[in-house]
Amino acid sequence: MVANFKVYKKCSPNGKLAIYLGKRDFIDYLSGTEPIDGIILISQDYVDSGKKIWCQLIYSFRYGREEDEVMGLNFRKDLYLASKQIFPQVKNPEFNPTKLQDRLLKKMGSNAIPFIFTFPQYTPSSVTLQLDSDESGKPCGVSYYIKVYCNETETDVTHKRSTILIGIRKIQYAPTKQGRQPCTVVRKDFLLSPGELELEVTLDKQLYHHGETIAINVCIRNNSNKVVKKIKALIQQGIDVVIFQNGQFRTVIDAVETSDGCPVNPGSNLQKVLYLKPDLTNNKHRRGIALNDMMKREESELASSTLLTSPDVRDSFGIIVSYNIKVKLYLGALGGELSAELPFILMRPKPFDRVKFVSMDSVVEQKVNF
Repeated sequence: MVANFKVYKKCSPNGKLAIYLGKRDFIDYLSGTEPIDGIILISQDYVDSGKKIWCQLIYSFRYGREEDEVMGLNFRKDLYLASKQIFPQVKNPEFNPTKLQDRLLKKMGSNAIPFIFTFPQYTPSSVTLQLDSDESGKPCGVSYYIKVYCNETETDVTHKRSTILIGIRKIQYAPTKQGRQPCTVVRKDFLLSPGELELEVTLDKQLYHHGETIAINVCIRNNSNKVVKKIKALIQQGIDVVIFQNGQFRTVIDAVETSDGCPVNPGSNLQKVLYLKPDLTNNKHRRGIALNDMMKREESELASSTLLTSPDVRDSFGIIVSYNIKVKLYLGALGGELSAELPFILMRPKPFDRVKFVSMDSVVEQKVNF
């Protein structure tokens, strides 16, 4: 049985350069990221004339709106993570083509040249911030590109007709094992009043996949003389734009408010389960929400939590995403409120392993046009 294998292809506007990639999503395992392996196909005209062909891995960080860029002001930072001359080839005796490259080289002939790039350690994951409904231009966020172009030198201005720019993503998938079940207990005492009010919040698990409902177990023990009149639970998305000193933002993704079981009078207890679902359905027009970087014609989804090897290891040009549950007890105008927070992880599950490359006769090419 012969299996199909998709290959992504994009050509330069003049048709003299083409890039082939086996995938556009590259997984960050924290210890390292999958290498980017592909093929550059060069036309015979460029080969005969001996023109120089360059290939680069670009990390683009946009931290301001494109429509606000006036009088030379620029809110985008492009970092060149890797760059090499593809043609004329610089021989590397230690280079071994991957299976994908080996099959493509046999099919395309001598004008096809392989390349491999590696993401530097600790570079951030791809993420984008949602624009308002009336905004235009490119959104803020972190993006990655492979750039292939024809030029005499590596740094000269490139021409669009002889340049390819194809977007790729650096992503993280959910761990295979659950962590410790989140639980917290907070207490509040009151001036000139005996006893205290205790709130215990527990989640059914630590790690959730996109689309899952979160069950929040709320336990109230009222040993004070105050009355709990209302309960509110909400999901907050935290965004940390590291480049800014005060670049921390929180947005409510979903919330529920209830008076069922209330009032909780002095000396009474209440145990209740509330349900919330973190998804984009009710937040499609809310500005500033972090989304997973999407390719063209893909549906958006909330950004996955950012996993770090250490809280101190963070790229200054990155965006860190986190989620937490917050539960509030309302005690009336004089009693104030009592709140508790619990962090959780929201991520995509790792898909099944990709189909092995079997035969070039069964390759399905997908042209990338954007």
